[in-house]
Amino acid sequence: MGIVEVLGLAGSVSLLAGWRLYLAILATGIAMRVGALPLPDHLHSLDVVANPWVMGVAAIAALAEFFADKVAWLDSAWDAVHTVVRPIGGALLALAIVDPGDPATQAIAFILGGGAALAAHGGKAGARAVVNASPEPFSNMVVSTAEDVASAGLLWLAYAHPYVAGGIALVLLALTVWLLLLARRVLRRLFGRRSAAPEVTPPS
Repeated sequence: MGIVEVLGLAGSVSLLAGWRLYLAILATGIAMRVGALPLPDHLHSLDVVANPWVMGVAAIAALAEFFADKVAWLDSAWDAVHTVVRPIGGALLALAIVDPGDPATQAIAFILGGGAALAAHGGKAGARAVVNASPEPFSNMVVSTAEDVASAGLLWLAYAHPYVAGGIALVLLALTVWLLLLARRVLRRLFGRRSAAPEVTPPS
């Protein structure tokens, strides 16, 4: 696996960790346990993800996140709690993917992995705040389920076909930027409209 594929894989996993950190950890561990992911030898540091205890904790956390993410505003509270957790998790996953014999590459992967996870987390949280403003309760569940499917599918695609991981990372990065801009525009319009509403004074 060349440096481009390695960095693409690290970027893809980090961005997906910003959406579903525990699912990313659990899916990676399961795939390694069943031998579905033919990872290169230098990725042996990811073996800790396949540890039964790590997988068990990740499974419980992923299940809790699955249900919490389907409830309007509870998902935003969950995102707020994970504002620090997801970037750290994304940075550590990226760090485990790059060659441990190259400290400079590891430092870059750690910094960029954390930044990518934070950006993806921000896009997800911002978009979910917009969805939560909708009066009907079903759009939140639809968006959350789409995130579950996309996260699992793209994670498998990135590991099974590392040569497309860079493309996946670029698509996810573009989607993240778009979500951030969309959430900013909608929230500014929403709160701007509320602040512009005229005050009604009671008759004297």
